[in-house]
Amino acid sequence: MARPITLFTGQWADLPFDEVCRLTSEWGYDGLEIACWGDHFEVDRALAEPDYVDRKREQLAKYNLKVYAISNHLVGQAVCDLIDERHKDILPADIWGDGDPEGVRQRAAERMKDTARAAAKLGVKTVIGFTGSSIWHTVAMFPPTPESMIERGYQDFADRWNPILDVFDEVGVRFAHEVHPSEIAYDYWTTRRTLDAIGNRPAFGLNWDPSHFVWQDLDPVNFILEFKDRIYHVDCKDAKVRTGDGRRGRLSSHLPWADLRRGWDFVSTGHGDVPWEDCFRALNAIGYDGPISIEWEDAGMDRLVGAPEALQFVRRLAFDAPSAAFDAAFSSNS
Repeated sequence: MARPITLFTGQWADLPFDEVCRLTSEWGYDGLEIACWGDHFEVDRALAEPDYVDRKREQLAKYNLKVYAISNHLVGQAVCDLIDERHKDILPADIWGDGDPEGVRQRAAERMKDTARAAAKLGVKTVIGFTGSSIWHTVAMFPPTPESMIERGYQDFADRWNPILDVFDEVGVRFAHEVHPSEIAYDYWTTRRTLDAIGNRPAFGLNWDPSHFVWQDLDPVNFILEFKDRIYHVDCKDAKVRTGDGRRGRLSSHLPWADLRRGWDFVSTGHGDVPWEDCFRALNAIGYDGPISIEWEDAGMDRLVGAPEALQFVRRLAFDAPSAAFDAAFSSNS
């Protein structure tokens, strides 16, 4: 059976949830990956109000949509991060509180536990998100970074996330970390080290989003094959690399999205450098049968154009694996 194609609502949270449901239904999406911000899914209300989850289900049913995952990237980011003024803009007021960094981290951890509980109440088995990182700022390795500092960073991650994952285990929900620069796992080797840091426990898996691989010169296809038992969710987002003129670099010079002086940019699915057909063939090869979620993110394209176009692009390529080998017809026993 064809895998459901969903829309991640994170970049649409400025719109009322009902409007996003209407649009995605009209475009032909099968369902949603619902963001835990805006009015799309409020974790505290889901646990406090007896009818909140039922009302969300009714909204989805009204538009013939299903929910396959919820995402809480913004709060998850604060669990391990070195907290500064940027976090105030993305966090709920009650998580930010007085802004004391350790207090923010602890409140964020508790909210991530509640996110697992709310997901279970909604009947969703996967939560996607970020982890944050206390050592991302050392990525340039200058001033010289001792290995002991990196080890402390991974231990800090394990100390903060293991209690969260205990709750995920208790309620039967899995966490899918989006491998992403600024996180504890941002490439191949850091993903290996992250999984090792928590003893490879099954509660912690990966959200595969190839847009973060191509501008780092990582192979998104081999990543699927290497981590086949950990791919818990798939996000389809694209990136375009524009280096080569001697001016535009990978670090993008603090320039805003869509500025053509950048060395790379996020673009709507199908407009970048991700080898999508090979990726979908790899997903077939590992037997991934979960949702294919389109994350529209393109500062140079209107989202009302990009989202329906991306759906048609993915539907064409996300074909099922064959039920039988083509050369079976050559056999005398066929």
